[in-house]
Amino acid sequence: MNNSVSKLFPAALLGALALPTSAQDIYLTAAAMVDVKSGRLVENPALLISGNRITEIGTQGDLAMPADAQQVDLGERTLLPGFMDMHVHLSSAGEGVPFLESMLQSIPRRAVNAVNNAEKTLQAGFTSVRNVGAAGYSVIAVRDAIEAGEMLGPRIWATGPSLGVTGGHCDNNFFPPELEYKSKGVADGPWAVREKVRENIKYGANAIKFCATGGVFSRGTKVGAIQYSYEEMKAIVDESHHRGLVVAAHAHGTEGIKTAIRAGVDSIEHASILDDEAIKLAKKHGTYFSMDIYNTEYTQAQGRANGVPEENLKKDAAIADIQRDGFSRAVKAGVNMVFGSDAAIYPHGLNAEQFSRMVQFGMTPAQALQAATVNAAALMKVEDLGQLKAGFLADIVAVEGNPLADITATERVAFVMKDGQVVRQPAD
Repeated sequence: MNNSVSKLFPAALLGALALPTSAQDIYLTAAAMVDVKSGRLVENPALLISGNRITEIGTQGDLAMPADAQQVDLGERTLLPGFMDMHVHLSSAGEGVPFLESMLQSIPRRAVNAVNNAEKTLQAGFTSVRNVGAAGYSVIAVRDAIEAGEMLGPRIWATGPSLGVTGGHCDNNFFPPELEYKSKGVADGPWAVREKVRENIKYGANAIKFCATGGVFSRGTKVGAIQYSYEEMKAIVDESHHRGLVVAAHAHGTEGIKTAIRAGVDSIEHASILDDEAIKLAKKHGTYFSMDIYNTEYTQAQGRANGVPEENLKKDAAIADIQRDGFSRAVKAGVNMVFGSDAAIYPHGLNAEQFSRMVQFGMTPAQALQAATVNAAALMKVEDLGQLKAGFLADIVAVEGNPLADITATERVAFVMKDGQVVRQPAD
């Protein structure tokens, strides 16, 4: 590492509450860079960064370093755009907290979880995430603190509480009936769901999520069973789109997937049980699939020790191979795909472990990288993220190795820059 890096970004400034600042332009170099849009490897790249944006890009042979710029040389590493995970739950309990005990955590405690998990996620190279469901607007508060520069974390699209039917996957069915507990996002009927969307937006949501079917980690719901009606889903989507928000539908079952697509949802989360019609509908409507095909391994290996009830372990095991087969068929058919890990089911900071499964089950390394960069940016309708390109935000990671040859290089992140500020640098 060039000694100038440590002068510009002293270690004391890389703590959780202090971000490095400098008026100097940065001239960033490395051995290689992935042009994620074309899937091509560029040798000896050079990027000029001014403020929070990439202003020029070229190679070390043709882009000269300005006299007043500070050089950051990353040696033999490969540059990529910051990764984007479209399905996380930052407020989830940390490792070692039993599953049912995590249900009892207070909203302030969940906000503290989100602070810790946000920094782990950023350090792993994920500079943008979509948080699809959190109690009490806890992640919205963390998002706002990150944007204010008060803590480290990724750029966040936060949905607030997930919308769901009474007794459905997005309700909490673990408490006894005498408590008369109902989750904050529960709403039944087209006008009620419109009101709930408006309420989430009122309190800061910049994305919306609803549960179209049952799920794995809820009590008493059938994974494949549809929950909201078409009329309710359409009301959610229309109300959200009127306000310019992207909508995600949790949907494992085939009928729920197809109904949500017809209702105009932007992305299907999990998409576990696909038939040919569902795949054709997704292609026709341009719907994105966000399929969490890694976390079942963690659930089956560690779930019982973490206190996950047998009902939930059985539901997870029953759909694991079905979901992975559907992933392969959707990729082959050319469905829009984004990276969605469902981090929380497995530990935050290990998000990148899903990349290798995406390749194992049908993607090329370039397609897996596109899912977490250009495709995710397209889903969220942002035009200055997801590529290393002049005019784009300076969200940049560097990995050990060439991810186009070995996708597990994404698990070896050595350098992270978000918004033009270095938040992780190599030890050497």
